[in-house]
Amino acid sequence: MQTNLPRDFLNTQHGQEADAILRSCVHCGFCTATCPTYQLLGDELDSPRGRIYLIKQVLEGEPVTERTQRHLDRCLTCRSCETTCPSGVRYARLLDIGRGVVEQQVGRPLFAGVMRWGLRHVLPYPKRFALALGLGQLFRPLLSARLKQKLPARGAPSVRPITKHARTLLVLEGCAQSVATPNTNAAAARVLDRLGISLISPTGQGCCGAVSQHLAAEAEAVRFMRRNIDAWWPHIESGVEGILITASGCGTQVKEYGELLQHDPAYAAKARRVSELARDLCEVLETEPLETLSIAGAGRQIAYHSPCSLQHGQQLAGRVEAVLLRLGVELTPVVDSHLCCGSAGTYSILQPALSQRLLDNKLAALEAAGPECIVSANVGCQLHLQGGAQRPVKHWIELLDEAMV
Repeated sequence: MQTNLPRDFLNTQHGQEADAILRSCVHCGFCTATCPTYQLLGDELDSPRGRIYLIKQVLEGEPVTERTQRHLDRCLTCRSCETTCPSGVRYARLLDIGRGVVEQQVGRPLFAGVMRWGLRHVLPYPKRFALALGLGQLFRPLLSARLKQKLPARGAPSVRPITKHARTLLVLEGCAQSVATPNTNAAAARVLDRLGISLISPTGQGCCGAVSQHLAAEAEAVRFMRRNIDAWWPHIESGVEGILITASGCGTQVKEYGELLQHDPAYAAKARRVSELARDLCEVLETEPLETLSIAGAGRQIAYHSPCSLQHGQQLAGRVEAVLLRLGVELTPVVDSHLCCGSAGTYSILQPALSQRLLDNKLAALEAAGPECIVSANVGCQLHLQGGAQRPVKHWIELLDEAMV
């Protein structure tokens, strides 16, 4: 694609990055076939190809309107288009840049602006999120049916093993996950302990930065990333095997620290190393002798929802499924498994109507074959699916943890 970006912008880091991405797009349209919002709305401007054209116009200096902002807001950043794209267009990165420019030029109504500010200042902070969740549960009888559906129960933490092994991994506790589904990391710790691996939870770590990154607050995201790198670095220097991330959305973000901080003279090299060490749970377990775990789950009928952040963001499609199949679990078929469930970070809050349509479609596909339960690999998907599922929804590591004998 030809571009004509203003020289002042082209001479910036974002300008050079955006120009290279735009030029890699040939407008073939393959992305439209796998875009959830285009499938729902049938509007070219609600497809990756259409949004790329809108971003190109914005970056070339065309007037920016609320219409432009609305089409960019509707994108889930599911990255299904990146899996489909034959040209390797880095669409999600271009979207972050485009959203940032649009956010500076187009104001938002008061309520919408306050909502986004609140999400950025509550979700990434476990204590604040726990307080908000507690208040929500307290006033649950007064909430509308839709809000009740979206309000997760606060999870109770379970016991983690305290044994120390020669093999160690750092573990990202996460922000929302540490409050709403704390048993995920506890279950991972118990399973890994049986395999001779200890988890270390460094003090000082926090949110991965994804919430801020995707809400056009990049400078804020950078602060979260630097904070985590500072917390992890002494352990990295001591020789830990890797950094375990059990929420695939966070994993996608951490694996991109190297790219996002490549121009930061103080953190670029460290960020690259962090991204190299980042591991999703399936990447750790797929190389381990799982047969030694004595899993009593053979023959269980389970529906697996593959998060977009795992199959498209991290390009790890089929890897969790392979681990589950090794343990004798029977996976029920799921139609259109490449499509988003509608959670997408804060999307289910900011775009509730579209999110609900995607959720309804996903639950119909997951529950069609009558599975015993539904498992996923990301806290956002797990909580979103729980809001409407007729069966239990949990993280897939909890399945292994419960079945160990």
